[in-house]
Amino acid sequence: MTKPTVVLGMSGGVDSSVAAAILVEQGFDVHGVTLQVWEPEDESAAVSKRWQERGCCKVGLARYVAKQLGIPHEVIDTRAPFQTGVIDDFLTGYLAGTTPNPCVRCNERVKLRSLYHLAEERGADFVATGHYARIMDRNGRPSLHRACDPRKDQSYFLYRLSPDWLPKLLFPVGAMQKAEVWARAEALDLPAEELKESQEICFVSQGDYRTFLETEAPESKRPGNFVDHDGNVLGRHEGIAYYTPGQRRGLGIAMGQRLYVQRVVPETQTVVLGSEENLFASDCTVTDLNLFDASLLAAPVQADVKVRYATPATPATLQPQPDETLQIRFLTPQRALSPGQSAVFYDGDRVLGGGIIQPQ
Repeated sequence: MTKPTVVLGMSGGVDSSVAAAILVEQGFDVHGVTLQVWEPEDESAAVSKRWQERGCCKVGLARYVAKQLGIPHEVIDTRAPFQTGVIDDFLTGYLAGTTPNPCVRCNERVKLRSLYHLAEERGADFVATGHYARIMDRNGRPSLHRACDPRKDQSYFLYRLSPDWLPKLLFPVGAMQKAEVWARAEALDLPAEELKESQEICFVSQGDYRTFLETEAPESKRPGNFVDHDGNVLGRHEGIAYYTPGQRRGLGIAMGQRLYVQRVVPETQTVVLGSEENLFASDCTVTDLNLFDASLLAAPVQADVKVRYATPATPATLQPQPDETLQIRFLTPQRALSPGQSAVFYDGDRVLGGGIIQPQ
């Protein structure tokens, strides 16, 4: 009997490594693929340190794990789509005064897209990754759901996947707790210390994103005015790209009270400052939608909405607009809604879709 074939994205991290082992155990014909999104690495190193320090994909480790499991492995060069679809998007967003999420764009435009197209070209049955999410059957159709481990759930980063991809997707660790994954890695004699996780933006290796912006987009250094809500000038700033809603540190403004970035105004190159209580908003508009449930555009829907990865989802009403955008009305006002960030909609554990928060 022919084994079902699966193209597995292998980052060299613990999650995709354990996913590979699970798929082999389950009887799949696994083909490991590492997507090279950033820079070349030292091919002579059996276990690379460079990508551990600089990226979310460690080619040497992925190759080592594939060899341990007896599965084929290859590296696919995706630096060009990563540059245009993720890095350029990141820079353009910040220069325009928004706060894009590069991990969301990477999954949509590079990682899952590249793996899916590769599987189609080679006639593979499935595509798999080490993401913490689940594909569940709902009324005979696959739907995207949160992972079983709420602390590791990555469904927020996956909401922009094409609905057409869902029937082919496998997330082998999505039903596991992180502790179980580490235990499996140790039982497989994988190099646990080397498989440590990166928590940072993969292409921002030195300093923070501001250093990256200054290096890659020198034009971001365009000074302007800090102003209050009435337009009164409070001081000078370095450039709107360096300030995000809710930010307090690094303003260099002494006013006798704590001031926070309320919003940036690209048209006038100004950064509006105010009190913390003025950061809260009861609604926002979401555009550039990717929906798994088209009924969201037919009538108002109650849902839980996650406005950034690190904060819990909160109840809201999704109100469809004539221009096929959604007005989100929160039951409880939300702090520092950031244009360019993603708002993701949930019905329990099921992902309904999401879109990009727009300036107020």
